[in-house]
Amino acid sequence: MVSDMLKQLWDNGIIQLGIWETVYMTLLSTLIAYGIGLPIGVILCITDKDGIHPNRLVNRVLGFIVNIFRSIPFIILMVAMLPVAKAIVGTSMGNKAMIVMLIIAAAPYVARMVESSIKEVSHGVIEAAQAMGTPNFKIITRVLIPEAKPSLIIGAVISTVTILGYSAMAATIGGTGLGQIAIIYGHQRSNYDIVWLCVILTVVIVQIIQEVGTFIAHKTDKRIVK
Repeated sequence: MVSDMLKQLWDNGIIQLGIWETVYMTLLSTLIAYGIGLPIGVILCITDKDGIHPNRLVNRVLGFIVNIFRSIPFIILMVAMLPVAKAIVGTSMGNKAMIVMLIIAAAPYVARMVESSIKEVSHGVIEAAQAMGTPNFKIITRVLIPEAKPSLIIGAVISTVTILGYSAMAATIGGTGLGQIAIIYGHQRSNYDIVWLCVILTVVIVQIIQEVGTFIAHKTDKRIVK
C-alpha cells in the first residue's frame, strides 16, 4: 500500500526534484572528474615503462597519489574532505560541497580507467605512428585516444554508475537527491515504500546510462561492421 507520505512527496514534487538532483550531481561530477582524470590517466600510460615516453619518477609519484585516494572508502573520504569543500565552494553542506567530494573521489578512479583503456591500444598501431615520425602529442591525440574511444566510453559508463552510488552515500552528510529521500523520509520514518521507490528509480537511471553508453560505444567502435 502506498503511504500518505509517499503521496505527499510526489504531489509536492520532492521525488521529482530528488531525481533531478541525483542526475545533476552525477553527470556534473562525472564530467569534471573526467576533465581531471583523463589527462592523469594518459600521463600514467605514456610514462609507464612500456609507454611512448617512459618516466619512472613521474609514473611512480603520480601513481602513488592516485592509489592513496582510491584506497580510501568514500564515506571516510567525504568526512576528511569537508574542510577542502568548504575552502573551494564556501560551504561543507549541500550539493555544491557534495559535488566537490564526488569529483575528488572519482578523478583517481577515472584516471585508472583511462590508463587501462589506453593500454588496450595495439602496439602495432603505435609503432607505425612512431615509424612515420609522428610526435608524441599527436600520437596521444590522433592515435591513442581515438583508438581507445569505445573502451573509454564504456569506462565512462562504469564511472558514472559508480559516482551515482557515491551520490547516494553523500546524503549521509548533507547531500540531497534520492539518497536523502530514502534515508530521511524512508528509513528514518519507517516508510519502506519510499525506500523501494528510490531503489527502483535509481535502477532505472542506471539502466538508461548503461544503454545510452553502450549504444554510443557500439557506434564508435570501428571493429564492428555497421
